Amino acid sequence: MDAVRRCWDRGDAVLPLPQRGPDEWRRSLVDALRATRLLGPDGTEVVLEGGVPVEDGDAVVVATSGTTGAPKGAVHTHQGLEQAAFATAAALGADPDVRWLACLPLDHVGGLSVVTRALVTGSGLEVQPGFDADSVDDAAARGATHVSLVPAVLDRIDTARWRTILLGGSAVPADRPANSVATYGMTETFGGVVYDGLPLNGTAVRIAEEGRAEDGSGQIELRTRSLLRCYRDGTDPVAADGWYRTGDVGWVEPGTGKLHVDGRADDLVITGGEKVWPHPVEAVLATHPAVAEVAVVGRPDPVWGQTVTAVVVPDGGPPTLESLRSLVLDHLPPAAAPRALELVAELPRTSLGKVRRHRAGHAHDRRPDTAD
Repeated sequence: MDAVRRCWDRGDAVLPLPQRGPDEWRRSLVDALRATRLLGPDGTEVVLEGGVPVEDGDAVVVATSGTTGAPKGAVHTHQGLEQAAFATAAALGADPDVRWLACLPLDHVGGLSVVTRALVTGSGLEVQPGFDADSVDDAAARGATHVSLVPAVLDRIDTARWRTILLGGSAVPADRPANSVATYGMTETFGGVVYDGLPLNGTAVRIAEEGRAEDGSGQIELRTRSLLRCYRDGTDPVAADGWYRTGDVGWVEPGTGKLHVDGRADDLVITGGEKVWPHPVEAVLATHPAVAEVAVVGRPDPVWGQTVTAVVVPDGGPPTLESLRSLVLDHLPPAAAPRALELVAELPRTSLGKVRRHRAGHAHDRRPDTAD
């Protein structure tokens, strides 16, 4: 926190670097995002050639690869960080004993926003170098009240010790703890701006008219005061009217105004003219006793357009495609039943544990001769 304050005091913005991974990769981020100084763990600073100063009011730059994989940097202002912090405080309550635990990577908004939230609101803060279940439980025992986590770690901690658990980064399970909040946001919004389906103060949600389906679903757009100023290369993804298209597809529930997120637009599988979203299929397949983990993807198919494919990490003996199809057909429409099975040793994930669907699979491929 002291290092962040020093940078801010002299008018600099902070670019947190990942602590894991090869040095060459970190250096590529520094170069691509044109940092001016490199601050070491011991407090030493190195002035970098080719760096480009930020503008007045800029507070942080958060690396994001977008859809192309090329490193970009979302530039956020002090005003935007304050909006994000106080909107969260208003939603969760600003009790004087609030103490946050930051245990997610600080180079992602899920971790960094915990730190900036504490700096802006003056709440208590503990920062841990990474997620460790015992350390998280210990922090709660010592007085930490609020924490941001990814759903994959919920079964590894004592969730009852926490007053509030913010969940994001991947699909939130239906059986999540009662003291948890499902958040929706992204790097460009500086984290969650929709809590349990409802937008925070200062945030608006709409479904774009262009391409909207008859059932009301379509591209999700957000407008919030915590939106990025621009990317580090100067490009601005926000439309002139202030709306940002997220790349996700969903719908807004009539009457309640709650947002329902179906998934990334590029995750949607269209097979034989039918739309299949991965998350519901994955939830069913995960109940199969021979499935440890699963990702559902669409593979190109000359007949169907795309083939619904289950990429499975087996639990013991591998499941058969027929058993997976039968399970899905008991719960979902026929188009959702996978027509192909790929077995893998593990699923590729981000540092936050989110599955990289489009990098998964192609290990083994079994197709039935016919599939209804």
